Amino acid sequence: MKVIFMGTPDFSVGTLEALVRAGHEVCLVVTQPDKPKGRGKDVQYPPVKEAAQRLQIPVFQPKRVRDADCVEYLKNYRADVCVVVAFGQILPKEILEMTPYGCINVHASLLPKYRGAAPIQWAILSGERITGVTTMQMDEGLDTGDMLLKTEVEITPEETGESLHDKLAQAGAALAVRTLEEMKSGNLSPEKQGDSPTPYAKMLKKEMGNIDWKTSAVEIERLIRGLNSWPSAYTHWNGKVMKIWKAGIQKAKAGAEIQEAEAGKECAGGSCGALPGTVLEVGKCSFSVQTGEGILLVKEVQLPGKKRMDVGAFLRGNVLEAGTLLERI
Repeated sequence: MKVIFMGTPDFSVGTLEALVRAGHEVCLVVTQPDKPKGRGKDVQYPPVKEAAQRLQIPVFQPKRVRDADCVEYLKNYRADVCVVVAFGQILPKEILEMTPYGCINVHASLLPKYRGAAPIQWAILSGERITGVTTMQMDEGLDTGDMLLKTEVEITPEETGESLHDKLAQAGAALAVRTLEEMKSGNLSPEKQGDSPTPYAKMLKKEMGNIDWKTSAVEIERLIRGLNSWPSAYTHWNGKVMKIWKAGIQKAKAGAEIQEAEAGKECAGGSCGALPGTVLEVGKCSFSVQTGEGILLVKEVQLPGKKRMDVGAFLRGNVLEAGTLLERI
């Protein structure tokens, strides 16, 4: 099929490459404009532009794809279908309907769950065990079009936002190719979405990573994994921002709950009187922190200007004592 491909970040690249490998004629790649990045403000190409140049496919980078001249430019390519993967702009009706097969979107969730900009991370933050990818016939709503095909992906206990991103990108690429094959042969049966059972997967912001130690150890551990690698979860120690990259939930010691009950003590998370955010114990390779419910075992951290390091390496160059209060500022 003759395809106009629309996408911008790393997540989109695998689908573009898969369409080319499958023999589709990708006649044009549409992506966001180049942006300056870093202190030097050097211009950086979107990942999809870099891939398109490598594949020798023409690139179009409109500031507003809904402008009339942009729409006419796209129509001139007379494509069979548009494939859209994390493009970053809302498409007008004129583009949605300009090709015989319309616009097909690859969305990183099992729709109608997690409509929105950050479905990968929110699936982890919400404690899902299964997520996946859905291809959708786009309409004028936000991720509300008819569902075409789905594929499931397991979320492992150690899954991070970064690792799940890569798994879903690969799954989405294969599903896009399969969707076009089934579409051309007339074997697709579009399915209406209905209402979403989950909140809108809103865009991530840096302040989301500021750990609230009054929440549970389970929620904080998910936050650490879900926001890895961006924007990352962090706390404040010794006047510095401490990023936490890896953690676990400390299991209660055998008999501890019975002993506490016999003593008539009411202890949050198994530590009597400790405020949330208090460092309880410092070991050779980890340290434990009291939360609003349960104890978090911190295993990997990072200080400003330093590389990520396991807690053992951190403790060889820093002094962290039991009783220290990690703060949310």
